[in-house]
Amino acid sequence: MSKIMVTRSSMPPKEEYMAEISSMWENHWLTNMGDKHKQLQESLLSRLEVDNIELLTNGHMALELVLQAMDLSGEVITTPYTFISTTHSIVRNNLKPVFCDIDPDDYTIDAEKIEKLITPRTSAILPVHVYGNICNIGAIKAIADKYGLKVIYDAAHAFDEKVDGIGVGNFGDASCFSFHATKVFNTIEGGAVSYKDEEIGNKLYQLKNFGIEDAETITGIGANAKMNEFCAAMGICNLRHLDGEKLKRKNAFDRYTERLDGIKGIRLNKLKPNVEYNYAYFPIIVDPKEFGMDRNQIQKKLADRDIFSRKYFYPISSACDCYKDTYDVNETPIAYEMSQKVLTLPLYADLDLDTVDLICDIITGDT
Repeated sequence: MSKIMVTRSSMPPKEEYMAEISSMWENHWLTNMGDKHKQLQESLLSRLEVDNIELLTNGHMALELVLQAMDLSGEVITTPYTFISTTHSIVRNNLKPVFCDIDPDDYTIDAEKIEKLITPRTSAILPVHVYGNICNIGAIKAIADKYGLKVIYDAAHAFDEKVDGIGVGNFGDASCFSFHATKVFNTIEGGAVSYKDEEIGNKLYQLKNFGIEDAETITGIGANAKMNEFCAAMGICNLRHLDGEKLKRKNAFDRYTERLDGIKGIRLNKLKPNVEYNYAYFPIIVDPKEFGMDRNQIQKKLADRDIFSRKYFYPISSACDCYKDTYDVNETPIAYEMSQKVLTLPLYADLDLDTVDLICDIITGDT
């Protein structure tokens, strides 16, 4: 058996992608918001059912530049239970992350703990949808409205999801998506921001393009975060196959659930009936006292068979070397505990059910 990685990129048929990029050998337009960029942008507006969207070179720049576009200052309340990009995007904007603990049931920011962290310096809340679990958007909106705060969602795990029939990109002042190669939908590298205020879109456009307003006018200091045409073309192709890829992911997800649900010492992600999921991840929370092994031992057992899982998220942001002298992990004990127990199992569209069964057999000791 070849190595089974924790994820594998979805790709369209080679012939389809070659056909999609063939026009570039005629027009030689490879970047700077060409036809492919515009086509993908329009397709995503329709697919995600949002009013506005801006494409960027990756999901991190989506976060970093939308924070800059909102001209925030002071403190941003967020979660330490996330990929480090979320925290870095705040710090790189000269803002201070204030870490709020998570809900133990869905691993998203605990909305009931946000209000006590608000100070006169608080300017925004940056919650993270985790493993496809959607934050308590109603409670977060109520708090933000009460205190006049911006809400920017890190929606890297929630592409194409819906809550009560509403696309996830419609919540908050903005939502940021990652189209990295490991995601449910990828553009090789890429990202996007959906947003409400068109002025934010104007600022984002300038920030991703050196602050250029027109051919002879540069009104701001910007970065270079434009999505190129090859990446956009990959997105156009992958979007055509997205429904089928999600269904295949769901089949693997359901088999994992069938095999591991009810195993003493293993807790599975709880899905909510009002959310349309994308089946991006399959995390398990391992209680070593009840299961008899900790997650590190399970990870090693799988790795010994060339099956590679991931401790995701570990470490939490506040425990990373670059932040651990500034923050105390004991201030977010649930996030810290989950980071010590979580293991995400391999999940991707082409993962066959026999392999899922093998992984489950190794975990449960049946092989």
